Amino acid sequence: MLPILIIAGYLIGSLSSAILVCKAFDLPDPRTQGSNNPGATNVLRIGGKKAAAIHLSVMGLRALFPILIARYLGADLLAMTLIVFASFLGHVYPIFFGFKGGKGVATFLGGLFALNYLVGLSFALIWVFVAKVLKISSLSALIATLLTPVIFYFSSAKDLNATYVVILICVWIFYTHRSNITRMLSGDEGKIKS
Repeated sequence: MLPILIIAGYLIGSLSSAILVCKAFDLPDPRTQGSNNPGATNVLRIGGKKAAAIHLSVMGLRALFPILIARYLGADLLAMTLIVFASFLGHVYPIFFGFKGGKGVATFLGGLFALNYLVGLSFALIWVFVAKVLKISSLSALIATLLTPVIFYFSSAKDLNATYVVILICVWIFYTHRSNITRMLSGDEGKIKS
């Protein structure tokens, strides 16, 4: 059953809510506007708070749905973490949209809430705090991502195998943010507008 849930996680993750929400709101394709990235920050940039909030909600549900099924079927934490990883990969490399997706932060956050709401809440609070102080969305996401494996490990009865999967996702998030990191190092990364 686990392979089916992993495939389902990937396919559900491949449904780009950024593109679908932008179409529903008659907004431009997020892959061709703003940062050219179908992610939450770009939907906020081109569509405003309402479109971004709907997009974030759909992304969270996308990650939550397969985990709820897995939990109902008695899957262990490692299995559920692998499903989150599959959903994350679906978001970053969506089969339905030419394998060109977002950077995976919001999908990861939804998955964290599904795995352990305290870890998800910690990630969200770290992001909000850093964003308020430094006003850089990508840096906020990266700092929250960097701290998540430690929080996850101690919140998951020290499940090392599941933590390895979380570390893999976190490393991948740094990879998807490589252009943001380059811009931060050169002082060109955009700031959050008040």
